[in-house]
Amino acid sequence: METLLVFTNLPDAKHAHTLATALVEARLAACVNILAPCRSVYRWQGQIENATEVPLLIKTTVERYPELEAAIRRQHPYELPEIIAVPIDRGLPDYLAWLGLETRAETTPTAQQ
Repeated sequence: METLLVFTNLPDAKHAHTLATALVEARLAACVNILAPCRSVYRWQGQIENATEVPLLIKTTVERYPELEAAIRRQHPYELPEIIAVPIDRGLPDYLAWLGLETRAETTPTAQQ
């Protein structure tokens, strides 16, 4: 199982908490860390911008990434959200197993014959 650490930034704590909760509830992320606000300086549409943002660290699997990206894009208030995924090459095996278990897509139980 391949795992990813996904980064995104939200404009405030309310948006960050809402997105983090939705991702975990949908099993698209095993865990989301909401970090302290930071300052971001970037060029947008020809202008230098300076904004306070709330970073999220999202732990997921390669298998769930397409759905995770789509969910972030749907719920993110920015026109062009930062979504960057980096592979997790190493980690505590039990933690990575838990990550995989918690992001497994739920299946509907079949009726017993």
